[in-house]
Amino acid sequence: MPKGRGVYRGMNWMAGLGLLLFWLPVAGPLIAGLVGGWMAGDLRKALIAVFLPALGLGVLFAVGIGWLTHLVFWGVLAGLGGLALALINIGPMLAGAIIGGIAASIRGPAS
Repeated sequence: MPKGRGVYRGMNWMAGLGLLLFWLPVAGPLIAGLVGGWMAGDLRKALIAVFLPALGLGVLFAVGIGWLTHLVFWGVLAGLGGLALALINIGPMLAGAIIGGIAASIRGPAS
């Protein structure tokens, strides 16, 4: 695996650029996904880098609310709600990650 590519690096770029470009409604997440997909290295890793933080947020909500209320039902409900909110905002970032992942695969390994 070439140095400088991978799922975690792609997630970090997507998160960082997503925070910096939040003021651009569609273009900001699209650019963040494009760069993150490129840094992930290929399409499979780019898709993992897009969806893994959303799943993590859902699990974090479920565990946090379940721990605070001591009721599994509310934890599961909060986890599903957190996952839904995270997945709603993924659209443009997913499109950018697909384009960036395919472009990185076509270009080949980083030097």
